[in-house]
Amino acid sequence: MELKDLYEIFLAHPQVTTDSRDVPAGSLFFALRGETFDGNQYAKASLEKGAAYAVVDDPALEGTLHVIVVPNVLETLQQLAHYHRCQLGTTIVGITGTNGKTTTKELIAAVLKKKYRVHYTQGNFNNHIGVPKTLLQLTADHDIAVIEMGANHPGEIKTLVGIVHPDYGIITNVGKAHLEGFGSFEGVIRTKGELYDFLRDDCGTVFINNDNPYLKDIAHDLPLVRYGQQPAPDLLVQGTFVACNPFLKFKWQQQSSLPDSPSEVQTHLIGSYNLDNLLAAACIGTFFAVPANDISAALSEYTPSNNRSQLTVTADNQLVVDAYNANPTSMAAALENFRLMEVEHKMAILGDMKELGEVSQTEHKKVVETLLSSDFTQVWLVGEEFRKALAQFPAPANILTFNNVEEVKDYLPAHKPTGQTILIKGSNSTKLVQLVPCL
Repeated sequence: MELKDLYEIFLAHPQVTTDSRDVPAGSLFFALRGETFDGNQYAKASLEKGAAYAVVDDPALEGTLHVIVVPNVLETLQQLAHYHRCQLGTTIVGITGTNGKTTTKELIAAVLKKKYRVHYTQGNFNNHIGVPKTLLQLTADHDIAVIEMGANHPGEIKTLVGIVHPDYGIITNVGKAHLEGFGSFEGVIRTKGELYDFLRDDCGTVFINNDNPYLKDIAHDLPLVRYGQQPAPDLLVQGTFVACNPFLKFKWQQQSSLPDSPSEVQTHLIGSYNLDNLLAAACIGTFFAVPANDISAALSEYTPSNNRSQLTVTADNQLVVDAYNANPTSMAAALENFRLMEVEHKMAILGDMKELGEVSQTEHKKVVETLLSSDFTQVWLVGEEFRKALAQFPAPANILTFNNVEEVKDYLPAHKPTGQTILIKGSNSTKLVQLVPCL
């Protein structure tokens, strides 16, 4: 079947699913394959549950009613998404980066929604499956889309931008994450920079943090719209930190509004490191002519709900929950922000940082060195990498190690902290978020 013929079927049945357990009536089921599953085996079941068609790549299903056989289901899904994007011609802002991309995407969408009908990536569905599914949810009613793209291996951003074809792009930052897959920090920069490479070839525009030297180094020969904390003559938006007690407060202004007084915004975000993310959203909103008052309102109204920079108050403690992911760059930023928070009785529960490859012990040791010089009342380290790193030092009484989150949960009933402000941060696979109801 030709792609344009499949597209006609999609227009008649515009809901797409890849999960045979969730098959809306009249949807298209794409039978993806994985390391431990084969969606082709569930094609007939999806039709019985109400799918209009099943797209498969098992030749044995050829001739089955309402089954469309293609050479490769994943590639077909991606090609269909790209074709749909091109047919609609929606303005698209593509976003990637080591840290902050999901929060920044949410903030950009919140700002743009003050003026436009916006479609944006839900959650962190930012991979080779989530991105095409997000594009296929675009409709002619949308004015702008904000599409998040993630990667943990070289070439993945190149693949995703080839599907998305963004008109504009932003890299939040580059840091030490997924080094096992990228091979080095330089590999991270090259891969994230694949967004710039596409926009350079496609005459696109980049929103850039003017304070980030790594991004400026790879942004040559591109139209740049700049934002930052350090004053500069060519900034569209500039902002400064005010306080974090515990929520971040900042000031910002559009360059065109100088010398007017900057606007002060009280946010619901934890972490001074979120200032760059907020300025990125303000910059993009300004570029797309969202009124300054509406930008400030959107940024002050946004409340995180995805275990990123989230404050949770329990009956016994105040929790700074940043347990979705962790790498050396984000861990250092979280600890520095926690140090600056003007609260008493600080405690940290930190989980291993994953996918760091051969530098894992070095990076975990650096975190332990930071903790040894801190004034936290207690520190609980969860995971083998932190346990091995701490073993290289004389262990202070206020630092405990646990092999996994289950050991922490077993320890808590008899040793539950009270009256503490607790930073909870670690890679998602350490499952520290399970501790939130227990604290």
